[in-house]
Amino acid sequence: MTIGPPLWLLAEVTYRCPLHCAFCYNPVDFAAQSAEIGTDDWLRVLQQGRELGAVQCGFSGGEPLQRDDLELLVAEARRLGYYTNLLTSGVGLTPQRAAALKAAGLDHVQLSFQDSTREVNDFLSHTKTFELKNRVARMIKDQGWPMVMNVVIHRLNIDHIDQIIGMAVELGAEYIELANTQYYSWAFVNRDHLLPTREQLRRAEAVTDAWRARLGQRVRIFFVAPDYHEGTPKRCVNGWGSMFITVTPDGTALPCHTARMLPGLAFPNVREHSLRDIWFDSEGFNRYRGTGWMKEPCASCEHKERDLGGCRCQAYLIAHDPAAADPVCSKSPHHASVLEAVQRAEASTAPRITVQPLVFRERAESLRLAALASDVG
Repeated sequence: MTIGPPLWLLAEVTYRCPLHCAFCYNPVDFAAQSAEIGTDDWLRVLQQGRELGAVQCGFSGGEPLQRDDLELLVAEARRLGYYTNLLTSGVGLTPQRAAALKAAGLDHVQLSFQDSTREVNDFLSHTKTFELKNRVARMIKDQGWPMVMNVVIHRLNIDHIDQIIGMAVELGAEYIELANTQYYSWAFVNRDHLLPTREQLRRAEAVTDAWRARLGQRVRIFFVAPDYHEGTPKRCVNGWGSMFITVTPDGTALPCHTARMLPGLAFPNVREHSLRDIWFDSEGFNRYRGTGWMKEPCASCEHKERDLGGCRCQAYLIAHDPAAADPVCSKSPHHASVLEAVQRAEASTAPRITVQPLVFRERAESLRLAALASDVG
């Protein structure tokens, strides 16, 4: 197959974060990961990514504002010609720092909220940040940045969709991303608490459609549908190793931001390898490219070019085989596990108290989960 260039470089500059969200996509063992790479390493990554063909650079984490050199990295990305995005919780963005990032050339800010109310927002992030996020939204507008408001949607906030969209409109968001939870990393640990019912999803989509009709082109609303309820898988980052490259805080390069969990794969580090060599020649980026790696039922499926087998991390978490058909697919031999999870969600219309409590992203909990994973291995 012909390998094109990556278009999007996601610079996960740190796993440090003041929030402790129960659905965080950072690895559950993030606290056991190696130390962060330095400024010079990141400058080299930005240069090599641009030479490779990447045109968009997202600065993410954790919370990227925890890095003191963020303004320098943004300025270099702008100099190189990237369109730059900051994906942030807002914690650490002062008026002075916002002005510095604007001067550095930052193009775009995505601000996360957890809910439309202080009580639920602060509960889900395990921090008191709701009022701060409101202040940050005003800072973003004061700097003239286009603002995407991102809210991860799940059982504990999905019934607040109407208020969430209303809040985003009031704060001046040009784009609203209602991203239904994808169940890997911390969200997989907390899946029984977070998975909504079909009726909750139906109502949420109806409310979203009503707001779209009301707002027209003034505000764009993206409702990212959950795949557990659909029976059809989605392309993993639009295709493994096709347009997306992530560099993690310690310099490991990944074809998707959760791929590090997959066993039996070697993912190179930018300290030892160029992005070009990583993108074109590494085992990790080539293993699941295209369709040649597929086995049944994917290999003979008429939809294999459309969905490219779905999510490799989801296959590993549920089927314990990264090369298996994504279990959300109705043709997967492991689809019953997904149906069972959905049926548990349907068993009650209220959040349930389960044997397993809600687990918040914390360093101590990350180390405990890493130790458990090591024991199992």
